[in-house]
Amino acid sequence: MKYLKDKVTLVTGATRGLGKGIAIGLGEAGAIVYITGRSLDRSNAGDKISGSLRETQAAVEAAGGICIPVQVDHSNDEQVRLLFERIQDEQNGKLDLLVNNVYSGVQALKDANGKPFWDFEPNLWDACNQVGLRSHYVASIFAARMMTKHNSGLICTISSWGGMSYIFGAAYGAGKAGCDRLAADMAVELKKYNVASISVWPGIVGTEHISLMVSEIEQTNANNKQTSLMSDRYNWETPLLTGRVIAKLASEANIILRTGKVQIVAELAQQYGLVDQDGNLPVSLRSLRFVLPSVLPALRQYSSLIPDLKIPWSLLLISTLKSPKN
Repeated sequence: MKYLKDKVTLVTGATRGLGKGIAIGLGEAGAIVYITGRSLDRSNAGDKISGSLRETQAAVEAAGGICIPVQVDHSNDEQVRLLFERIQDEQNGKLDLLVNNVYSGVQALKDANGKPFWDFEPNLWDACNQVGLRSHYVASIFAARMMTKHNSGLICTISSWGGMSYIFGAAYGAGKAGCDRLAADMAVELKKYNVASISVWPGIVGTEHISLMVSEIEQTNANNKQTSLMSDRYNWETPLLTGRVIAKLASEANIILRTGKVQIVAELAQQYGLVDQDGNLPVSLRSLRFVLPSVLPALRQYSSLIPDLKIPWSLLLISTLKSPKN
C-alpha cells in the first residue's frame, strides 16, 4: 500500500547502511525521497564498502518510490542550505519528513575501538559529532522553516542506545545523548506548529561496516564476551526495518502524540506488524528475550521460549544514569 504517495521526504546520508534502508522503506510506501551523500556514483566512493546515491536511487525506485539524489557534504552548511532551497523550489515549499541520519564517525570509532578517549587527539570528537549531531541541528533548522509554514511535518533523528549507556566511547555516547536531547527540545518549540520531532533507536543493525567488522573478528579469532553478540549476529536487524518503521510513523495522523519521545524500532515494528528484509522481527534490546541470552549465550538457542517482557525504563535509567553524588 502506497500510504506515503506524494509525501516529500529527505534522508540524509543514504549511500549505504541505515540511510539506504530508510530510503528504500520510504520508497516501498510510495514517497518522493530526496537522498544525500558525498558519492554520486561508484567512481567517487570513499572506500571499498561505500555505496553511491545512484545505487540507492535504483533500489528506492525498484521498491516503488520516486528518488532524487543530491550530492551534499553535510560538513558544509552552504551545501545544506542549497539542498533545502532546491527542495523548496521543486516541491512548492513542501517537506513532510526529514530523517537526520548522516554520520561520518564510523571509521574513527573503528580505529578507537577498545582504547580510552585520552589516547586520541581531540578531533575524535569532531569526527563523531560534526557530521552527526551538528549536521542534524543544521538540517533541522532548514526543515523547520519549511514545515512550520505548513503546520505539519515530522523530524526523525537517528540515535542509539549509546545515548543511555556505554557502547563505543565517550565521544560517541555524548553525541547520541545530544541527539536525544536535540529531538526532545526541538519538539517543545515545534509542537505549537503541529510539527513532531522524535528520536529513533534502531537495535543492532547489520550494515556494511558492522558486517565487515564481524568478518574481521572471525578472521583474527578476536572473539570474546564483548564481541560474541556481534559475531553470532544475534538479534540483528536489517536497515530496511528502520525504513519501514519510519514510513509508518510518517503516515500516522496523530504523530504529534509521539513528539519529544524516544521511539524503539523493534518495539514499533511489533506494534505495526512489520518484519525486516529477511522476514524476521528482532526484539527490543530491553526485552528479556535479548537481555538473558546476551548474559548467558547458552540460552540463545532457546530464546523463543523466553517471554518478550520489556525492562521498565525506570529500572534502565537507575542502572545507567548514576548520580554524581554516589
